[in-house]
Amino acid sequence: MALDTTKLATTFLLCLSLVACRERQTTTPSPDAATGATSNAAADATDILIGEYGSLTGSEATFGTSTRDGIELAIRQANQAGGVKGKKLRVKVYDDQGKPEEAASVVTKLITQDKVVALLGEVASSRTIAAAPIAQNNRVPMITPSSTNPRITDIGDHIFRVCFIDPFQGTVMAKFAKDTLKAKSAAILRDTKSDYSMGLADYFIEAFKAGGGTIVKDEAYTSGDVHFKSQLTAIKGSKPDIVFIPGYYTEAGLIARQARELGVSVPLLGGDGWDSPKLTEIGGKFVENTYFSNHYSDELDTPEVKRFVADFETAFKYKPDGLSAMGYDAANVLIDAMKRAPDATSKALRDAIAATKDFPGVTGKITIDSKRNATKSAVVLKVADGRYRYVTTINP
Repeated sequence: MALDTTKLATTFLLCLSLVACRERQTTTPSPDAATGATSNAAADATDILIGEYGSLTGSEATFGTSTRDGIELAIRQANQAGGVKGKKLRVKVYDDQGKPEEAASVVTKLITQDKVVALLGEVASSRTIAAAPIAQNNRVPMITPSSTNPRITDIGDHIFRVCFIDPFQGTVMAKFAKDTLKAKSAAILRDTKSDYSMGLADYFIEAFKAGGGTIVKDEAYTSGDVHFKSQLTAIKGSKPDIVFIPGYYTEAGLIARQARELGVSVPLLGGDGWDSPKLTEIGGKFVENTYFSNHYSDELDTPEVKRFVADFETAFKYKPDGLSAMGYDAANVLIDAMKRAPDATSKALRDAIAATKDFPGVTGKITIDSKRNATKSAVVLKVADGRYRYVTTINP
């Protein structure tokens, strides 16, 4: 019997915001009803206060919770090792509910009311773009763990990232499609409301064409859509060798279901926005044998990855994903800069972050370049048996 995609889609999207914010209750600090911030233990005047903002509720809540837990682990470990210059670190966390306007609001609060010395966040490029100008105008250093749109660090000299950027990620997936999957033609299905999706689609197209490939169809949807069959019917008729879907896991899982139901059998590819356990919950068997680029794999045999996975599972009782690893690396790059900075002023901290070179992160060695971006590798993962299996590493 055929699956009722409409009912499945509605059920998943209605439940996501409720389920995501209830997950891992045994390890998540309780929300402060008055402020919307994560409650923390009382701090004395000598604590160093860091701000964090992310989507702890909403349709992309796994991004925020995974990142927050990675940051929390780094802060715990730093404090257990004595803190920074004899001071303990504390993080004030606000939920931006997955909304750009809310991201701008909570960052304003973190800077003007909470008086944080630095900011960590966001994951989604659209929300980072909304909030970064506020950090820049107030001269507060900000590190985004995972926002890949290249426009972000163009906002100003106080804005940094520890992830690769979309021109590289688009090239990674175009190269993988051509060299590994032997694709000569591709179709695109992009989210027109997402800076991340639009940028990544454009960079994939540019790299795929440069490698001799042909784009046979470029279709669009908007965040929150649950019906994709008209776009997928057009894509099917164009007979591509692969379909590139540079969106977030919420829609990607539904698109995979509907694509396979329509008989679109070619490989489906995505970017790091697919990285969530919700992808396989939403897509089920229909996301099997699909591929996406990411920042790390828990299957990599390095001391940093092994130690991180073990420590994270001990602390939070679940396996870390790429967003957890990026949050952990972002926090540790900031902590390392704090230790190297001669004082706690904004300029000293900004300069120390900018001087980061060959930092041994979980997601690889991190060097901040002249444009405040990270130079690093990417991995390609395959969805197989409900897990994200390592396929290959592609270097800059």
